[in-house]
Amino acid sequence: MASRRRSMLFIPLTVALCAFMGGVLGPDVERVSAASGQDDVNAAIKTFTKVYDLVEQNFADRVTADKAVFKGAIPGMLRTLDPHSSFFDPRDFQVLREDQRGHYYGVGMTVSPRNNKTIVIAPFPGSPAYRAGIRPGDTILTVNDKRTDGLTTTEVADLLKGPRGTQVQVVVSREGVSNPITFNIIRDEIPRKSVQDAFWLKPGIAYLDIESFNENTSKEVEENMKRLGEKNVKGLVLDLRDNPGGLLNEGVAVADRFLQRGQLVVSHRGRSSAEKPYHARNGNQGFDYPVVVLVNRYSASAAEIVSGALQDHDRGWILGDNTFGKGLVQTVMQMSENTGLALTTAKYYTPSGRLIQRDYSHTSFFDYYYRKDTNTQNTNDVKMTDSGRIVYGGGGISPDEKYQGQTINKFQSELLRRFAFFNFVARYFGDKDAKLPKGWAPDQSILNEFHAYLLKEKVPFTEAEFAENNDWVKQTLRHEVYITAFSLEDARKLAVENDPAVSKAVDALPKAKELLANAKKQIVERMGGRETERLARNR
Repeated sequence: MASRRRSMLFIPLTVALCAFMGGVLGPDVERVSAASGQDDVNAAIKTFTKVYDLVEQNFADRVTADKAVFKGAIPGMLRTLDPHSSFFDPRDFQVLREDQRGHYYGVGMTVSPRNNKTIVIAPFPGSPAYRAGIRPGDTILTVNDKRTDGLTTTEVADLLKGPRGTQVQVVVSREGVSNPITFNIIRDEIPRKSVQDAFWLKPGIAYLDIESFNENTSKEVEENMKRLGEKNVKGLVLDLRDNPGGLLNEGVAVADRFLQRGQLVVSHRGRSSAEKPYHARNGNQGFDYPVVVLVNRYSASAAEIVSGALQDHDRGWILGDNTFGKGLVQTVMQMSENTGLALTTAKYYTPSGRLIQRDYSHTSFFDYYYRKDTNTQNTNDVKMTDSGRIVYGGGGISPDEKYQGQTINKFQSELLRRFAFFNFVARYFGDKDAKLPKGWAPDQSILNEFHAYLLKEKVPFTEAEFAENNDWVKQTLRHEVYITAFSLEDARKLAVENDPAVSKAVDALPKAKELLANAKKQIVERMGGRETERLARNR
């Protein structure tokens, strides 16, 4: 799938930064009680203070508290605990809250560094940037007369943000246009939708893609299912691939709507917190259509809570690769100076009682995040689903059916690494009107142009490789063109419709239906057996 392969270049970093969020309890909570051994703590603090004073007085360069404490001592301490406890400086804490709230105020576009410049990756559909006419590939030169040379992408993004209704002037350069283009854009609220796609794959078969779990996720799921008309759903493909997690309560709420009322969704407990179970409060309201859940190695935390609950209750057929394996819960504590601390305070357990957290005690954090082997499990943590199927803890959610999709070859990897499609499309449209007829697909003429572009840019390939990958080139080129000529939303839908993993999920819906029916049958049989035993005892 073109869009997912393109995004795979950034996903490991996203997971490393965001996976801690899954199972987050939220900010503004009470501070946890201090550990015992106060004398040892006081002695350690005195030693640290003495070392800091010596460093501040004698180090070759000037030392600031921000660098030594916020970026050094505190993160260093947290790294000795686990991979997910994190400290946030004011800027990072603000971004965290924006992610959790699901909105911010600005112009609405994704930007990225390329060759020491800030490039527009894509404006969000319907955003002020989109309406103004900013395109993928535009290079941001100035924001409100401030040059972006030497600024990080984060600093440029901060310049673009601002109060709703205020104006920001953005000057860009565009491939094929000789003079810079000036846009005067009025900032607005930019929703960070966690449900990116919800549409019909075919009559009766719905597709729902959840990218993260913020404060609005369960509401967005509800709105999209109502818009589709849930009574007409005969089967659902629930896509949780690349979902790094988010708020625990929202993961519980999403799982709730697919389970029966009263069923356990997840529970968590820690050293200083009693066990807390979360049950389905509303249930599926009689909508028991089969569900296939798509997951991969980057499905983490709250996404694992949902897939684990559906698997343990035999409610959904899990398809894909083993998930990330994060079973730790972070409590977010707002601190002074607008900083924040996400501290692991508990571990969560799926309804069957398994702990899915991967072992991180004998590996580096780098290997923990960028592991090669996903087939890990704890053979001492063996549990059963409602119907008696065996499941394991210790290695994320193991799918009911393995599917890893096609791997990209050397030719495809090289073109993606060089952003060949992205750069070509920016040059292709240039000063042209970026509008195409609906259903557009690349013809031989544009393929020839792309071929010539690769030669001009000295991209290494053979004619045999180009011919062998002709269909892939067409599909990827079409997807990239759709982002500029139509919208990111249209491009995503096109990618989903051509995604072999989604097709595989549709084919697996009968397995999900059979699983659900078998689970119901076995539960009824067990209840009948218990009733027989009860009557026998009372005779």
